[in-house]
Amino acid sequence: MGGRYCVYMVECADGTYYTGSTNNLTKRLTLHNNGHGAKYVRGRGPVTLVYQKACRDHKRALQAERALKQLTRKQKEALVQSYSRSHEV
Repeated sequence: MGGRYCVYMVECADGTYYTGSTNNLTKRLTLHNNGHGAKYVRGRGPVTLVYQKACRDHKRALQAERALKQLTRKQKEALVQSYSRSHEV
């Protein structure tokens, strides 16, 4: 996803969710899993990608990130389940 922004949600090893945005998802996930990146994720790894959505630009990615962070735990779980069903192999 280099050059394109996305919003993403990962599930940490302790079962909590972390939401962020990036223009390089592969690199960001590697950072999270190596104990770098967001302070919240450090010590909670490894993380598993459970949701991602492409965004047109940085501004829209930040808006989507903010909206996801406002969801309740139950709403996030429903979003993750819906995303998983629509992206099954």
